Amino acid sequence: MFSFSQYITESTKNLHMEHLEDAVFNEGSKGVEEAIEFVESIVEMLSGSASKKVNVTVKWDGAPAVFAGINPENGKFFVGSKGVFNKTPKVNYTNADIKKNHKGGLVPKLQYALKHLKGLNIKGILQGDLMYTPGDIKSKTIGGESYITFTPNTITYAVPTDSDLAKEILASKIGIVFHTKYTGRNMSDMKASFNPNVKQLKKSRSVWFQDADFRDTSGSSTFTQKEVEAVKKQLDKVRSLLKQSSSFADRLKNQSNIIDMIKVYGNTKVREGKTKLSSDEFITFVNDKMQTAIDKLKTDAAKKRKEAVRDKLISDLTSQKTNLSKVFDLHDALTRTKIMVVRKLEKIKSIGTFIKKEDGYEVTAPEGFVAVDRLQNKALKLVDRLEFSKANFTVAKDWVKG
Repeated sequence: MFSFSQYITESTKNLHMEHLEDAVFNEGSKGVEEAIEFVESIVEMLSGSASKKVNVTVKWDGAPAVFAGINPENGKFFVGSKGVFNKTPKVNYTNADIKKNHKGGLVPKLQYALKHLKGLNIKGILQGDLMYTPGDIKSKTIGGESYITFTPNTITYAVPTDSDLAKEILASKIGIVFHTKYTGRNMSDMKASFNPNVKQLKKSRSVWFQDADFRDTSGSSTFTQKEVEAVKKQLDKVRSLLKQSSSFADRLKNQSNIIDMIKVYGNTKVREGKTKLSSDEFITFVNDKMQTAIDKLKTDAAKKRKEAVRDKLISDLTSQKTNLSKVFDLHDALTRTKIMVVRKLEKIKSIGTFIKKEDGYEVTAPEGFVAVDRLQNKALKLVDRLEFSKANFTVAKDWVKG
C-alpha cells in the first residue's frame, strides 16, 4: 500500500470533531457502520421512537473556545483556550497569566471570561464557545425588523430587540454556550464527556449561558413516514457501497498522511462550492502539491530524490484509482444522507442566524449539529459543508486569534 511517510514526515494532528462522512477515512468500514447507526438513531429520535442512545446538540458558531473551571491539581479557578491541554499547559489564574500566555484579540476575551465565569461555581472543567463580550452586541435592522446581533465567528446571531431573551443578553457582560465537560485527577489525563448539566451552575446576571441541546417545541423537525423511508433507502445505498469498498477503506485509514491530503483536497472542493471527490482530481492535486514542494528544494540531488518518491506515489495512487473512486462514492453517499438529516434539524431555530454580505445580511442555517452517542461517548459533526464551511473559509471575522 502506498504511503506519504517518505515524503511528508509530520502528519497534522486532528484536534477537532470530525464530520460524519469522514468516518470512512478516519475509521474505515467500522467508522461507516457507526455513522449509519448514528443516522438511524437520529431518525428514530426525530420520528418519536427514540431509544435515547443518541442525543443531538446544536453546533454554535462561537469563538474562541473557552475552558473554565477548577484545576484538580491545586483547586484554583482558571480559564484558558485550547492550550490548557498542551504539554506545557497555558492555564490562566490571573490577568497577568493571560497577558503572558496569549496575544491579540484573545487576551481581552479571556480576561472577561476570568472575571465573570468564576461566579458560576463550575464543578470540574467546562468547555464552551464564547458568543460575545462587551462591545460585540450591535443593533441592526434586518428585513425591516429590529434585532440585537453578535457575530463571534462566521454566523451573525440575531435576537428580536423587544424579546425577553434580548433583555437578558443586554443585561449580561459575556455570553457562552457550554458543550463539553472534563473530569480527571490532573490536567494531563482529563476525559471529555458531552452534554454537561448547566442547570447545576449558579445563575449570574453578568453571564448569559446555556447548553447546546437541540430543542424542538413545535414538532416541525419530526420525520414523516415518507421521510423515514427516504433516509432508509439512502442508507441502503451506503451499505451497498460499503460492501464494494470496505477492504480498501480499512487499508486506507492507516495511511494517515494520505488521509490528511484527502481532507485538504476536500476543503479545496468546498471552497469551490462542491463536495463530490474525484480520484483523477485528487491524483492531480497530490502531484501538483508535491511538485510545489520539490521546486522549493535547493539542490538537484534533493529534487531527484523527492521526484522519485513523488513518481512512485503517483504510480501507486493511479493503480488504486478504481478503489479510490469507490471510497469517494461512499463518502458522497454518506454526505447526502447527512444532508437529509441536517435539513430536518434546521427547521428549528431559537435565534435567527445570518451571514453578513457586502449589501446586507442573508438568512442562513445554524453552523450545524452534533450527534452524541450516550453509551460510547462519541460524537460526529452534522454540518452542511457547502453552506457553512465555505462561508467559514471566506467570510471576514470580527475577532482576531492570539
